[in-house]
Amino acid sequence: MVEGRRFDVANGRKEMHMQGKDVAKTDAFKRCLAFHGHLCPGLSIGYRAAKAGLDWLAENRADDEELIAIVENDACGCDAVQVLTGCTFGKGNFIFKDHGKQVFTFLARRSGKGVRVALKPDAFAPDERHMELMRKLGEKKATRQEREEFRRIHTQRSYEVLGRPQEDLFKVEAVQTKLPPRARIHASSPCDQCGEMTMVTRLEEVEGRKICRECLGRVKETESS
Repeated sequence: MVEGRRFDVANGRKEMHMQGKDVAKTDAFKRCLAFHGHLCPGLSIGYRAAKAGLDWLAENRADDEELIAIVENDACGCDAVQVLTGCTFGKGNFIFKDHGKQVFTFLARRSGKGVRVALKPDAFAPDERHMELMRKLGEKKATRQEREEFRRIHTQRSYEVLGRPQEDLFKVEAVQTKLPPRARIHASSPCDQCGEMTMVTRLEEVEGRKICRECLGRVKETESS
């Protein structure tokens, strides 16, 4: 009974790995990979989340501000979200909330619909060996064999994410939220402290002078020391 279960689990992981390799060969994923620079589980999570959001909204990649993406982390997956959805900081329709969660919300201006895609708690359980090797790499203590082992596990876990059924990965639910305003272009003016051109909406008035936030931070540091 136990041996049979182990066999099923092993086969399941192998099947996800093979399916994931097929997904990794698609043009859509290749674009994400080229933008991000390397294959990793985080990129795979962002890819699957963005695909889930676009499918739910029945939308294609945004050329302008047709879509809004709200991400609650600044990890690897956000690169895939930008590539697939067309939502970027430069367009003003890519919004970062520093919550440290693998949660992605997608909104469509045309329909007014929104969907929240959240990674399930047990969808990407930590692998002890994977984490151990990652720690060694971070501390620059990994041997050549350990670096190669890490790359194998990293790749395998990336493919597993790509190959898993969506319902195993994410909680997907409709959301109703006020659409953020469209991006606006503001004039710039020199900071009275450093002289660098700064968006006027980011200048702070201090004793009759317009100061950028960077200079204001230095002033506060000086006052507190």
